Amino acid sequence: MSLKDLLAKNKAAVLGKWHALVLDTYPADSSAFFKKEKDRFLNPVGFTIATEIESLYDGLLQGTSCDQLSASLDSIIRIRAVQDFSPSKAIGFLLLLKKAIRDELWSPIKDGRLLEELLDFESRLDELALLATDIYV
Repeated sequence: MSLKDLLAKNKAAVLGKWHALVLDTYPADSSAFFKKEKDRFLNPVGFTIATEIESLYDGLLQGTSCDQLSASLDSIIRIRAVQDFSPSKAIGFLLLLKKAIRDELWSPIKDGRLLEELLDFESRLDELALLATDIYV
């Protein structure tokens, strides 16, 4: 099984973990609200984050160019840029995907000898983080 197949098969678990990690960057009361309230009109921040990280995840799996993913990045960065985050924290949500993947799939990645594929995937994620820096600035 390839890393792409493993990530696609475990999409819900990885996305759930990534979403939780991103929301945990907010103060506890805000984080709890964002996690609990699912209505897009009562919780536009939580809804936008959930929707756009899924778009980013799907795009990374499909090999979509970083430039084509810029709209999803822009949506999240616009929110985080006006909140009480430093620039590095505002765009750092992207790198939390690395932690989510490792937390959820480390054993199958290691056992399946997919470390080289993981490094390639993480390099694409790093490129996306550089683009996020440009968008933020």
